[in-house]
Order: sequence, then C-alpha cells, then structure tokens
Amino acid sequence: MKKILLIEDDLALSLLYEEELKNEGYIIVVTHDADSALELVQKEEFDLIITDIRMPGKDGIELIANVMGLRKDIPIIINTAYQSYKDDFMTWAADAYVIKSSSLDELKAKIKELIGS
Repeated sequence: MKKILLIEDDLALSLLYEEELKNEGYIIVVTHDADSALELVQKEEFDLIITDIRMPGKDGIELIANVMGLRKDIPIIINTAYQSYKDDFMTWAADAYVIKSSSLDELKAKIKELIGS
C-alpha cells in the first residue's frame, strides 16, 4: 500500500481527507504543521506528500523547500484554497497544485497520476 503524508491544519478537513483517501486504499499519516511533518519525513518513508500552504508556523512553501533539501524523490501536491499562490514560482517545486473544493475528485486523480493506486 502507498503511504501518504497529509499536512492540513484544519482538523475537520484533515479527517475528511484521511477517511476518503483510506477508502481509496492508501495509508494516511496526518499532521497539522510543517515542523512535525519534517520530523516524520526524516523518520519514515512516504510515497507522496500533500500539503496546505497557509498554516501556523512555517507555511507550506517553506515546508516544500525543507523537504526538497532532505528528499527530492517524494512527489508533493499543494492542496490549498488560494489560487493566487499558483503563480508564485516558489510553488513550482511541487509536482501538482490542486485548489481545495467540496469534491476530492481532482486531488484523487492527481494522487493516482503521481503514485498510482
């Protein structure tokens, strides 16, 4: 089974994503901030990282830069409510950029595209 690290500071959304993605057959590890995500990346193996951009403490862009310094081989999906960041060249290091919506279809499709099911 593929293992995904999900970084989402909104607890309700993180529970929804965790349940939906587990139903798709993935192992999901959830954390709510960039610092704990970096600790997990150093300790565990992940097939994919999904991160929000706006979070308390370090934001998702800083997280991506830090992860790239540790593990360039892990695909990263930015999952955010803010379309404006799409034009920020700092987000280009991510493998995909998905705008949050009530449907997780686009996110699920990007996950399958990057790591399969």
